[in-house]
Order: sequence, then structure tokens, then C-alpha cells
Amino acid sequence: MSIGNEKIALVGAGYWGKNLIRVFNKLGVLKIICDLDKKILAERKKEYPNLQTTADFKKILKDKGIKGIVIATPAVTHFKLAKQTLLAKKDVFVEKPLALKVEEGKELVKLAKKKKLILMVGHLLLYHPAIVKLEGMIKKGELGDIRYIYSNRLNFGKLRTEENVLWSFAPHDVAVILDLIENILGMPKKIIVMATGKHYLQEKIPDVTLSFLEFGKNKSAHIFVSWLNPFKEQKFCVIGSKAMAVFDDQIKDKLLIYRHKVNHTKDGRLEAIKAEGEVIKIKEKEPLREEATHFLNCLKTRKKPKTDGQEGLEVLKILTACQKSIEQGGKKIIV
Repeated sequence: MSIGNEKIALVGAGYWGKNLIRVFNKLGVLKIICDLDKKILAERKKEYPNLQTTADFKKILKDKGIKGIVIATPAVTHFKLAKQTLLAKKDVFVEKPLALKVEEGKELVKLAKKKKLILMVGHLLLYHPAIVKLEGMIKKGELGDIRYIYSNRLNFGKLRTEENVLWSFAPHDVAVILDLIENILGMPKKIIVMATGKHYLQEKIPDVTLSFLEFGKNKSAHIFVSWLNPFKEQKFCVIGSKAMAVFDDQIKDKLLIYRHKVNHTKDGRLEAIKAEGEVIKIKEKEPLREEATHFLNCLKTRKKPKTDGQEGLEVLKILTACQKSIEQGGKKIIV
């Protein structure tokens, strides 16, 4: 894909960054990889001899041939690096979360608007063909009145020291839930958040969290995340009055619809009538490539990204509220 003669740079070539390198390199737009770890840089140079490598971020900022920068560093560095990128008048794709503080997120959104630059956040699930299909079905009313949404994102690892499991695992699910609710109700005037979390491996860094979101009009959701689970599970479920949808990213048939029914018997009882799961066909596309292509299209057309800075900020507000609730023993927080 072409964005003219200009190229992009990527900062953070480790655990997740290596996947972004693969995709952007295949798209033919990646020029240079930046990382402070010389060992990682050497590994990437061996894998991609056509790409330049550097440990000097300022070198990238000064490169007039670089149109945009992809940031895949630890979350604690996102604000600083994204701000420097915007001040250097370059577009930016920053992995989730946008920042670790709401005020920092607001500053980035304001700066991008002022400079008329693209600010996109890596909320990958919103580019997954199964989620795109699910959203389309909901908009068409195929699930009926949406009652409840929940997600389980569980695994053994990857354990982090710079952020807890809420900030590491939950952003994707928060992003999808907010997107669905906004499409169903419009963005609620207020969201009530309650969350709990427990730490076992490191002091004050929860390994397991459970977050509840109340949107009004009898709509709610919960998000369960853990990196201390015996197996990997990534499920996202939407409960509607006509049908229930299950997105399971760990199986071949990733999107299933259950058209269960509830009958009211003559003697006043409720009878659950179960139906077999119906496989919904989805397009075979790699979500990460879809996300990367969307970023490049935005660079070229100057259109607002689906997951722009403001969307990232709304997710950040929910994560911050969940964190605050955890720290206050599950207290209700109004966003």
C-alpha cells in the first residue's frame, strides 16, 4: 500500500511490536525500527535486513521522510512518545492504552486536533471481521433488544510489572462494549462502574479483576480478566431478546448465534427452549492487517480513524474508573 514516497517508523520492537513490524513491512511502508534494547534490534535486523534500525528516537522525529510513527512500547511511555511525535508534526498510531492518565489522554487529543494530525489507538478487536459482522447484525436488529454484554479474557501470562491485568487485558473489550453501546443507545450521559481485583504475585498489581458497567435503560456489561488462568480464553458475548451471540477467538468458527427462546407457560412458569449454535460466516482477514491498513488509509485520506484519540480517551476514562473502584474496595464510580 502506498502513502506516497513517505514511510512510517515503529518504536518498540519486542513482544507485540514484532507483529506490527511484520504487517507494516508486508504493506511496504515501514522504513525504520526503533528500540532501546540492542539485542532486540539485532534480532529484528536479522529478520528484516531491508529495514533500518536505531536506538535513537530523536533521529526518527527529525527524519522528514517519516510521515507517521507506530508506538508499541510499554504503556507507561505512551503519553511521552505520542506527544513528542505530535509535536514533531507526525501522525501517530499508539498501542492501547492511549495513556495511563485521563488528563494525559485529553492533552494528546487536543494536541492532535490543534496540529491537524492523525491520532489512532490500537484497539484491535474493533477491526476483527467477527466483531465487524456482529456489530452489523446488532444494527440490523437481528439480536433484538440488547440486554447484557460480557467478556472473558483469560490466560496464564503474559505477566507484567509496569501495569496490572486490567490495563493489559481489558482495553480491547472496553472498546468494543463502548462501541456497541454507543451504536445502540448513543453514548450514555453517565456510566456507573464497579470493579474488584486481587493481587497474588506482586504487591498492588492485580492479577485478576472483574469490572461491572451500568449504562442505564437496563443495559449493563461485565469484563473478567486474569493472567493467572490455567488456560487461554477469549470470549465476548452479547445477550439479546431475539438471539445471543458468542465471539470465541480460540476456535475456528469464531462467531456463533444461539436463537434460544423463553416461553411463558399457562401455569405461569418460564420455560427455556434451547437451540443449537448457528455458525456465522465471516471474511477471512487478519485483524492486525485490517487495523494497519486502516491507519495507512487515514494517513492518505486524512479521515478520522475508527479508533481515534477521542475513542481511546473514552476507553481510558472507563479503565481509570475501574482502577479507582478497585482501590476503593469496589465503590461505585460515575463516569
